Amino acid sequence: MKKQLFILGASVIIGLSGCGNDSSHEKPSTDKNESMHDHSEMNHSSSGEVPKGLKQAENPTYKVGDKAVIKADHMKGMNGAEATIVGAYDTTAYTVSYTPKTGGKKVKNHKWVIQEEIKDAGNKQLKPGSEVTIEADHMKGMKGAKATIDSAEKTTVYMVDYKPTTGGEKVKNHKWVTEDELSTK
Repeated sequence: MKKQLFILGASVIIGLSGCGNDSSHEKPSTDKNESMHDHSEMNHSSSGEVPKGLKQAENPTYKVGDKAVIKADHMKGMNGAEATIVGAYDTTAYTVSYTPKTGGKKVKNHKWVIQEEIKDAGNKQLKPGSEVTIEADHMKGMKGAKATIDSAEKTTVYMVDYKPTTGGEKVKNHKWVTEDELSTK
């Protein structure tokens, strides 16, 4: 009887320990490692088509065809993956918070939506707190969603191909990784 109670108790503890793993990030993230969201609905690969008006970078640190290591954790298997640069563009990159048009939990501090993926953004950099409409479709329910700008950064963004460190299929034409999220091999 004692053995059965011990096994039952251990099972309850193991089962409850999984309940504490809340990945919704309802609180603002203060730790860089907490910035990763559930991107299971993210379109990891894309056609490689870029938004209208997006200009290629004139002198990017990483040129098309270069290899680099991703130092970002936007999604599982990204951090530490070797990337091949597919495109380099000068723009403003934004972190945004939005509620998907398809419903569900609010996504906070999503990285990255660029200037050319925001409806009627024009050429002027938007300020944190600005309310916008997203035209990007990186994730299910993103296109057409109302969003709040959390941060803005004028930078070079890269479209990359990479093989996740966790295995699985190669990701092609991933949008976007910023220059400071890449390093040489």
